[in-house]
Amino acid sequence: MGKAKVLVRRAAEQDRQATHRAARRRDGALVRLSGKASEVADQPPLIALSTATILMGAVLRRPAVARAGVRMLASHLIATAAKTVLKTSIDRTRPARALREGHRVGKGTGGDDPSLNSFPSGHTAGAVAVAQAVATEDPLAGLPLQAAAVAIAALQPSRGKHYLSDVIAGAAIGWAAERLARPLVRTGETWLRRFISAEG
Repeated sequence: MGKAKVLVRRAAEQDRQATHRAARRRDGALVRLSGKASEVADQPPLIALSTATILMGAVLRRPAVARAGVRMLASHLIATAAKTVLKTSIDRTRPARALREGHRVGKGTGGDDPSLNSFPSGHTAGAVAVAQAVATEDPLAGLPLQAAAVAIAALQPSRGKHYLSDVIAGAAIGWAAERLARPLVRTGETWLRRFISAEG
């Protein structure tokens, strides 16, 4: 076995051990309460937040706010699509189940068993995508959302929901999704300006 394989195997084992240690605290009051708060990074709340931002920008006639909402929504949808493809392609036991039955990772069966959908962390992907979208429009306004995204990501192993590697993959997906959304937002803005000019 080559050195690279040994290092990868060792890193994977350390990932599992560290996460399993953290997940043993999942029934603590603080972790449970924080876990409920972290559900703000689930798909429906993030879509609602993005849509509300678009509407607020439209009602207040603040194009920058509406554009931020569009960027948030586009980034989130791209992140959600990417994590969904990976979740259906790869089965990985969530840490809480792995503590009882052992860790398993393999080719995805495409099933709907949420206890096998550990990889990647969708909450992290969505939170990072939306936070980065806001930070792109306004770095100062993005800071609290970026801090919240980090907190949500850091909480997932203790909740027994995700391994550290799931969280890292989710963060990378969220970051990349916001980058991929940039040209889409620019194209949409250009099209809208042309449409308004043609109408006028």
